[in-house]
Amino acid sequence: MDVSTVETVGVVGAGTMGHGIAQVAATAGYDVVLTDVDADALDRGLAGIDDSLDRLVEREALTREAADAARERVSAATDLEALAPTDVAVEAVVEDRSVKRSVFADLDAILADDAVLATNTSTLSITTIASATDRPDLVVGLHFMNPVPIMDGVEVVVGEKTADATVAFAHDFAEDLGKETWEADDKPGFVTNRILMPWINEGIRAYDEGVATKDDIDRGMTLGTNVPMGPLELADHIGLDVTLEASETLHEELGDRYQPAYLLKRKVAAGDLGKKTGRGFYEYGE
Repeated sequence: MDVSTVETVGVVGAGTMGHGIAQVAATAGYDVVLTDVDADALDRGLAGIDDSLDRLVEREALTREAADAARERVSAATDLEALAPTDVAVEAVVEDRSVKRSVFADLDAILADDAVLATNTSTLSITTIASATDRPDLVVGLHFMNPVPIMDGVEVVVGEKTADATVAFAHDFAEDLGKETWEADDKPGFVTNRILMPWINEGIRAYDEGVATKDDIDRGMTLGTNVPMGPLELADHIGLDVTLEASETLHEELGDRYQPAYLLKRKVAAGDLGKKTGRGFYEYGE
């Protein structure tokens, strides 16, 4: 199990995280097969890669030639069978335990016996996902940060039966994509979301309870703690639905200290999911 032997990377799910992972893998020189059961979602994912590569070229973070070469390395399919020749697969589907287990059972049957299966889950148990396969030693968490092409970090999460060699491979693979890694045990929320979700929810509660305006809450946290984005703005960028799902998972696993803020639930129920819908705690133009 050596990253130097990897030629083709499979990505399951063409949403924001999936197409971002596909992009960075292709930019690093890997051939990539991006899959999604929804053809329209696949088209949107490929368009997202095109847009992201164009922005990197505009900012002179990537040459036009390198961007075009990366795009040519990405192929797309609606059938998971297209992942059969891949050396490592990264799953980035909806944050639902049963859906992820189903995907992993399928990947286990399709990919070669020595292929590594990684999940981009931000809160769910790696061990539970891995138990849907006959290769739990080759299943690992690779939690990329959003937006994947911009954020430097990847959280490597170790399941109960994840082999040491698989963990080492995960670190090496992420670093070959130009990322820096840290490692977490398979406990709810791992490092990032275990700390981040209560911070965001408390910011939402502070706004809902009139402690300060939303602008002053975010401004206070950015100026006062040197974070690049306050909790309300960050929630909008993550997606309020994604934030709520992560918070609910942590609440279920860890108790009342992770209870989602009421206003967060109300925003999601209203369909105001943040930047991706044009309205969350803030409004976003075209």
